[in-house]
Amino acid sequence: MRLATVRTAEGTRAVRVDADRAVETGHADVGELLAVEGWRAVAEAADGPAHDPAGLNYAPVVPRPGKVVCVGINYGAHIAEMGRETPEHPTLFAKYAEALIGANDDVVLPAASQAVDWEAELAVVIGSTVRHADEAAATAAIAGYSVLNDVTARDWQYRTLQWLQGKTFEATTPFGPHLVTPDEAGEGLDLSCAVDGEVVQTANTADLVFGAAATIAYVSTILTLRPGDVLALGTPGGVGHARKPPRYLAPGQVLTTAIAGLGECRNTCVAER
Repeated sequence: MRLATVRTAEGTRAVRVDADRAVETGHADVGELLAVEGWRAVAEAADGPAHDPAGLNYAPVVPRPGKVVCVGINYGAHIAEMGRETPEHPTLFAKYAEALIGANDDVVLPAASQAVDWEAELAVVIGSTVRHADEAAATAAIAGYSVLNDVTARDWQYRTLQWLQGKTFEATTPFGPHLVTPDEAGEGLDLSCAVDGEVVQTANTADLVFGAAATIAYVSTILTLRPGDVLALGTPGGVGHARKPPRYLAPGQVLTTAIAGLGECRNTCVAER
């Protein structure tokens, strides 16, 4: 099953995206849907107003998650290109809802940064409340997967030892278009990122050091994860900052982030006004 949050004339709506139609579930967004007990059955049975799936205006899959927890240095190839040791524990940082944009919205390049980089990532959306989870409970808590790009202001990220300030500039993080449930998504997903059609990142999620279940188990030891919370599992090799010379995003460039079976985000970069 595929779910999305779309913009309509009446506001945002959660929809189940079928092959030939997108059916409203009766909820304002996917986050609101996931908070309903038995949300899977509710979404499967939904028969509200229908939309043409080819004309959808996507909002972020979960527009205002309670938490967005991100994992850094989590792909073997990326660890090697950054000259780091394989971490013993997940490297965590946060992102806030103001950073999130829809699958086709503009990425706003912050005026304060001269080094905005791409980071294609697999996002995991939580579907049930979980705390102190073992691997089985962590797996059961996954509502589905989506595409995310952790667009990063490198010059701000490395101002201090803490990365937060470079990771959550407003309107920088594409997230969508769909939440795809685990039974449809499968495992070992091919991920890519392109800038103006040039592929700059390719990987398979099998290269993750800490996968979805392991990350959920770890984070849920620290705090309760709730429906609609998002985990971003890190980026593979090929980031602009690690290139010689470094490469960064510029206004007018088109950033395409794709994961096989999940869909793609296609976003034009614009200068902050």
